Amino acid sequence: MYPEYMQESLKLVEKTRPARLKKALSGEKVFTPMTDAERSEVLTKFHPDYKADAKKKIRIGPNRGENITSEVADILESHSRINPDDFDLSRVDYDTDVLVIGGGGGGAGAALLARENRAKVIIATKLRIGDSNSMMSQGGIQASVNPNDSPAIHYLDVLGGGHFDNKPDLVRTLVMDAPLVIKWLEELGVMFDKNPDGNMVTMLGGGCSRKRMHSARDYTGAAIMRVLRDEVKNHPEDIQVIEFSPAIELLMDEGGQVAGAILYNLETEEYIIVRAKSTIIATGGFGRLHIKEFATTNHYGATADGLVLGYKVGANLLYMDSVQYHPTGAVYPEQILGFLIT
Repeated sequence: MYPEYMQESLKLVEKTRPARLKKALSGEKVFTPMTDAERSEVLTKFHPDYKADAKKKIRIGPNRGENITSEVADILESHSRINPDDFDLSRVDYDTDVLVIGGGGGGAGAALLARENRAKVIIATKLRIGDSNSMMSQGGIQASVNPNDSPAIHYLDVLGGGHFDNKPDLVRTLVMDAPLVIKWLEELGVMFDKNPDGNMVTMLGGGCSRKRMHSARDYTGAAIMRVLRDEVKNHPEDIQVIEFSPAIELLMDEGGQVAGAILYNLETEEYIIVRAKSTIIATGGFGRLHIKEFATTNHYGATADGLVLGYKVGANLLYMDSVQYHPTGAVYPEQILGFLIT
C-alpha cells in the first residue's frame, strides 16, 4: 500500500512509539520545543519567504518602496495588455447596477446580496462560476453562535491569530457578520452538520478558544459553493453570468471612480465593455503563481488578477509582504503534493 520510502518512515514511527507514549503518560514533553536559533535555521533553509530573492521593492504605484513578494511585484509592475485608443467607451456591451468580478463564494454571495437589494447584477469570471478555492475548502467556517461564545471572544481570537497585525475594523466586521452569514447560508439550503437536538455541530478550529467551526462533513466549501452557484442560476432575470471572460482593466469615470470593466472572452478572443454603477472585486488570492516554485493547493484561477486591477487604478494593497503556506501537501509524501488536506 505504501511505497518503500514511506515504509521505512512508518517503521521508525512504530519503533519510537513506546518511548513517546511513556513520556506522554508521565507528563513529560514528548517533543522538545525548538530554540530560536534552531527555528531560524529551519525557516532560513526551507521557508520560501526566507529566500534571498523572496521579496523585492516595488517601483511604482501606491505601494511604491515596500518590500513585497517578488512574483506579485513583477505582475503589478507589468504593462496593460490593451491600448486605450483602441476602445470606444461610448459603445457599451453591457450596462448594469453591479458588476462582480469573480465567480467563487465571495463573488456569488455578493451577487445574491446585491439582488436581494433589488440590483441588477453581472458576474464576470475567468473560468466557470464555482471554479474557486471556496469549492475546495474542507474544514469549516467559523461563527460565534454558542452560549459560551461571543463576537467579542471571536474578535480576540482573530487578533491573536494574526499576531495583532490585523485591521481592527475588518476583524470587527468579520466576527459581527459571521453568525448572520451562517443563518443566511442555512436558509439558502446549505446542509450544515447538526446534533440530534437540531443545534449545529461546532468544533475547535485553528486559533479557536471556543468551539465555533461549522462544517458540512469534510466538504464544507463544496456544500456552500454548490448552493450559492445554484441560487445564482435560479435568478437569470437579475443575475447574468459571463464565464471564461476575465476582467483585464477597470474603467474610470470623469470623477475618478470605478465605472465598470473591460472583459476578454477567452473563447472568442473578443473584448467586452461593461458599464456598472458599482464594481466588486472578488477574485481571490495568488497561490497559483507558485511563489518560489512552491506547490499550491489553490485552484487554477488564483493568479492575483483582482490585485492587479485594483492596483492600476490606485488601490493600496495590504499584507503583500507575506504568503500563507499550507502545511499539508507541501513536501511529503509526494503523492499529495499540492493537495489540500484539513
